[in-house]
Amino acid sequence: MMGFCLGMLACSTTPKSKSEKNAARDEVRAMTQKTRAQLYQKEPAANGAVSGAAGYAVFSDFGFKVILMGGAGGKGMAVNNISKQETFMKMAEFQPGLGLGAQNYRLVFIFENTDAFNNFTTSGWELGANAMAAAKDNKGEGGGSAGALTVSDGVKMYQLSDTGAVVGVSLTAAKYYKDDDNGNGL
Repeated sequence: MMGFCLGMLACSTTPKSKSEKNAARDEVRAMTQKTRAQLYQKEPAANGAVSGAAGYAVFSDFGFKVILMGGAGGKGMAVNNISKQETFMKMAEFQPGLGLGAQNYRLVFIFENTDAFNNFTTSGWELGANAMAAAKDNKGEGGGSAGALTVSDGVKMYQLSDTGAVVGVSLTAAKYYKDDDNGNGL
């Protein structure tokens, strides 16, 4: 079933018109603003962490799990805090393990240095078992990233539910990459 759904998504290659690309970008921007506002309401120190970072990325994600397999997909954008350049991106996630259900959630990545941000936006990024094994809870660190998880060197992440509550991170195998169909480079 999951293979069929992913196959159907891969086959939808109809080029978007310029107005469709603009509407899609505006939708991602609105989701980004709403997510940041919800994060700052729940974790006020995150505002300083995001504004003081080299950049940030926000993704809206819908995931499902049926028996032993699950998956998720979503869209988002990364913003360079220095140049203010926006990079529209997609993500895909595979979640093995027992379960049943569906969930909407959003991810906010904070890139503490330019190298981490540039690597994410130019090369794409993969999270896997190794990255999750290294993830640490930073509640003891204090400062702007309290409550965030470290997912790699120079990268912190928050995960919010569809109601805006900060929830535990459940990423297992995820791929983040540029969404060239959504107007990058226009």
